[in-house]
Amino acid sequence: MFRALHDGWTLRAGGDDRRDLAGVPAAVPGSVHTDLLAAGLIDDPYRDDNERRLTWIGRTDWIYETAFDWHDDGSERTDLVCEGLDTVATVLLNGHELGRTANMHRTYRFAARDLLQEGRNTLEVRFRAPYAYAEEQRERLGDRPAAYDEPYAFIRKMACNFGWDWGPTLVTSGIWRPIGLHSWSGARLAEVRPLVRGDGVDVHVRVERTGEAPVTVTAEVAGVSVEAKLGQGRSEAVLRLDVPHAERWWPHGHGAQPLYPLTVRAGSDQWRREIGFRTVELDTDAFRLIVNGRPVFVRGFNWIPDDCFPARVTPERLAERFAQAVAAGANTLRVWGGGVYESDAFYGLADRLGLLVWQDFPFACSAYPEEEPFRSEVEAEARENVARLSAHPSLVLWCGNNENIEGHQHWDWRGRLGDKSWGAGFYYDVLPSVVSELDPTRPYWPGSPYSGSPDRDVRDPSTGTVHIWTVWGGGQDYVHYADYTPRFVAEFGYQGPPTYATLRAASSDEPLTPGSSHQKAPGGQEKLIAGLGEHLPRPETFDDWHYYTQLNQARAMAFGVERFRALMPYCMGTIVWQLNDCWPVTSWAAVDGAGRRKPLWYALRRAFADRLITRLGDEVVLVNDTDAAWEGTLTLALRDLSGRALAAQSEQVTVPARATLRVAPPQDQAAALLTAELDGHRALFPAAEDPAMGYPPAEFTATVDREPGGYAVTVTAATVVRELALFPDRLDPAASVDEQLVTLLPGESVTFHVATEAELDAAALTSYPVLRCVNELRGPGRV
Repeated sequence: MFRALHDGWTLRAGGDDRRDLAGVPAAVPGSVHTDLLAAGLIDDPYRDDNERRLTWIGRTDWIYETAFDWHDDGSERTDLVCEGLDTVATVLLNGHELGRTANMHRTYRFAARDLLQEGRNTLEVRFRAPYAYAEEQRERLGDRPAAYDEPYAFIRKMACNFGWDWGPTLVTSGIWRPIGLHSWSGARLAEVRPLVRGDGVDVHVRVERTGEAPVTVTAEVAGVSVEAKLGQGRSEAVLRLDVPHAERWWPHGHGAQPLYPLTVRAGSDQWRREIGFRTVELDTDAFRLIVNGRPVFVRGFNWIPDDCFPARVTPERLAERFAQAVAAGANTLRVWGGGVYESDAFYGLADRLGLLVWQDFPFACSAYPEEEPFRSEVEAEARENVARLSAHPSLVLWCGNNENIEGHQHWDWRGRLGDKSWGAGFYYDVLPSVVSELDPTRPYWPGSPYSGSPDRDVRDPSTGTVHIWTVWGGGQDYVHYADYTPRFVAEFGYQGPPTYATLRAASSDEPLTPGSSHQKAPGGQEKLIAGLGEHLPRPETFDDWHYYTQLNQARAMAFGVERFRALMPYCMGTIVWQLNDCWPVTSWAAVDGAGRRKPLWYALRRAFADRLITRLGDEVVLVNDTDAAWEGTLTLALRDLSGRALAAQSEQVTVPARATLRVAPPQDQAAALLTAELDGHRALFPAAEDPAMGYPPAEFTATVDREPGGYAVTVTAATVVRELALFPDRLDPAASVDEQLVTLLPGESVTFHVATEAELDAAALTSYPVLRCVNELRGPGRV
């Protein structure tokens, strides 16, 4: 029986310098920051520059305390189970030390029976200041080079707590996952690892017991059951279940996701999870993921922690985020190495939705010490989490780290390191050994980017994975994506500000300016303007800055995604940096820190569509990522700005399943636009960048009609209307719209569906700055 101990906690600061902070009500699971915020003792760390005034929290010791009643129920064992302590802690029960921890990524179990007493009991968790511990370890072992001047490599904790180029420096402490008492007798299931085959599962079981009596272990799935008896001295068994009739589990877009409950019992203890039957392989020569024998083109997002305080990330919030990923056309999430091993709810959602999960081990952008205590901590956390996540069919790849091998090769680390360790022993020895031993059904890859050999340049695009940061970080224009011919792009991104409502809520500035948004990337504001290049006009107002930089982000990433998809099957993956944000910030995310979709999200929904019309050089490319051939009449037309066709050609085309087809369009130097249409899909390609196109000032009519759940806004164009966008969150922060960034030819219409419970003014909904387009009227005559 498990009894949660989540009530009655208080928080106080350790030491003499914060005596005023005592008796603060504490939520468990939670964190110090959120408790202080709830008590009104600190300002919202996500608003204005409050973050900078809260660094003292990470330099302070903290003590959590509670009291509870306990009565002996006759169980032979009672353990205190701590599923997540952040991070360096001493646990005391009734004033006696029960155990110590030094790893946010581990579960700890302490035998508590002998220290429990009838009636009232007290429990304390004393957290040492994360900075003090990390800096002490850095001093002991010698500094290591890193992307940021913070000691995150010297503590087994979520690295991005210490700040990133998209995240604040909010160094947390707290009981961040459930804590409670587990009472049991006889035997308990200490570990269950289901290793799935396409036609069955081998269930590896390890039991802990209080005596030597034989234990019967059973496993059952899909109507098949087996059992094993563990006699004296035996604690492990492998139960093989053959299930040839089971339906295969497929990634999103490739088939269904049937899941089968697997139940394992040992004595009175029971373990139950849903599993899916599938195989996964990695073609390491080309870096192709192969599921059930079928290569899968990866359309994905990188995933960062969805909040700086992970205890606030509920299953409902994860479900919203996952739904946004799937609706955008994604089939993969890469759990980035500067965060955490995510919750069971995270991987369970991925299982049900068919989202493949690429799981980084938590190492990012730094040289890491391999000496003790870190080597043992890393192996312990890896063993626990590889076993914990083995049941999930969505998990298809373990990756050793994010950018650390690249750092060693390209970031001038070697001279600074000398003979000090930097993590190679983890990525090439410890982690692959753990995966090979505990989960040989899944591939392991040492890091990303990585080209398949320690002796090969990690940036070699001809094999393995690449990260493309020459466009944003290196200052190249986004058309530079066209210069790459990669096998698999695991990271690339372009910045844009959050939605208006998110920015407005996070800033007290009146009026808002471009500087009102949090910006953590060095030179980020300057890069946003420079990146407009010849693509868009220079903004003269905050409203123009907001629209143009969001639009430029959307175009840049759509350009890159479409480029890489057009290279299929040579290129077999494109993972955008990034899906989500952990707070309100100008960043690379498609969904901002308040969960609102940016224009980038809508552009990626088109770029990630199962069937896509795009360009590669002078050719039109048809991309078909479905199991059926794409057949029909392809119409290519060169048009002037009135929409009139100057030249056209039509031809019957067949694009095989999971394939591409290239077609040469008609040529006419005088044409302004090329349109390509097939089977209800249309793409439009201007001959030049927007400022050079000479578009006429946009003329259109706009009508607003009430409909269930909101409004229908219909726009009918009298001229070309370029990149029409509607921003209803400027009128109601809770409002959203179903479409963005639509280009209309003269005579065409589009209807935007606005979801809102508020009464919105029709004139405001159809005028600047809520309704925007690139070639809108300027000055007093703005529509």
